Parts: sequence; structure tokens; C-alpha cells
Amino acid sequence: MASPSKAKLPKPVTKRGEATRRKILDAAELEFGEKGFMAASVSSITARAGVGQGTFYLYFPSKETVLSELVRYMGRELRHTLTDAVKGLERRSDIEKTGIEAFLAFAKKHKNLYRIVMESQFVDVAVYQDYYQSLASAYARGLEQAQEKEQVRPGNAEAKAWALMGVTHFLGLRYAIWQDKTPPQEVMDSTLDFIFNGLVTES
Repeated sequence: MASPSKAKLPKPVTKRGEATRRKILDAAELEFGEKGFMAASVSSITARAGVGQGTFYLYFPSKETVLSELVRYMGRELRHTLTDAVKGLERRSDIEKTGIEAFLAFAKKHKNLYRIVMESQFVDVAVYQDYYQSLASAYARGLEQAQEKEQVRPGNAEAKAWALMGVTHFLGLRYAIWQDKTPPQEVMDSTLDFIFNGLVTES
């Protein structure tokens, strides 16, 4: 049996079909986020989406497959959101600040994202790893370009990307997810100061 990440899913050929598929994914996002993967069911997803179970199976062979596709979809949406947010910016400091703000807004809007992605590691580890690796690879490319422009200190761009993702991830968890709010300005200022100027003061 192919893993969910390897399964070939049928592509809708009409706008109506794509809209139906989108409704199922939206419903699954809410079901998985609110109940968790194990408690959610195909029947609860289809009931929330307003479609029959037969319609569900036209697009997704299993509950596992819809979770994997949802993680891929949300990863693409996040990357597109971040790309659009920083479009036209030249200074790396502006890109970092705007990118963090855009991520926090996305996390606040999609509160189920954290739970869904975390649960995917127990359902489809390949799609779970790819979610973060795709973000890190895109981030590292941007940092490499900034290094070439001497806007960022030399060093392993991939390592920097993972470290910065960790900062942003937990900032989002602390405020956007747990408190449903954006971080106070003092918190944002301290975070950006940490990113731009580092931690220690001794030479």
C-alpha cells in the first residue's frame, strides 16, 4: 500500500470539482484542528463540508490522504503568503521583519495549522518533513542571496534558516495560537534585536 504522500490523487477537471475538493480540505482543517486526527472521521468531515461520503472518496482515498494533502496545501499557502508579503523589499532587515509579521498573521488565521502539521508526523512522516524542508530551503536561498549582497553575515545559510524558523515558530505558538493575538511591540522589538544583533555582549 502506498504511503499517503505517494498516493496519486485525482485532479478536478472543472471549477465546481475544485470548489468541492476545497470544501473538503477546509472542513478537514477544522475537524483535524479541533478534534485531532484520531477523533475526526470521514463522516464528520463530509458532514461539515456538506458533501456525501461518496464524494469524499472521489477526491481522497482515505482520511490519511486528506491529512497529507492538507499539510502540502497549507505549506504552499504559507510559502505564497510569505513571498507576496516581502515582494519588492530589498533590505534584509525589512524582509525579516515583514516575513515574521506575515507568518504570525497566517498562524493566527490558521490556528489549526500547528496541530495538523504536528499530527502528520505520525501519519505521513515524509509529508511532515517536506513541510519544514521546503520552508527551510526557500528561506536559505533568500539568505544566500542576502549574503552575496553583504546584508547578512557569512555562514551556513541552511543552519541560519532553521534557527530563524525555530524563533518564529515558537513566537507564533506563544501568541498567535495560545493567546489569539499578535505579540506586543516590546516582544517584537526584542525578537528583531535578537535576530539582527545577536545574544551576547562580550567581545
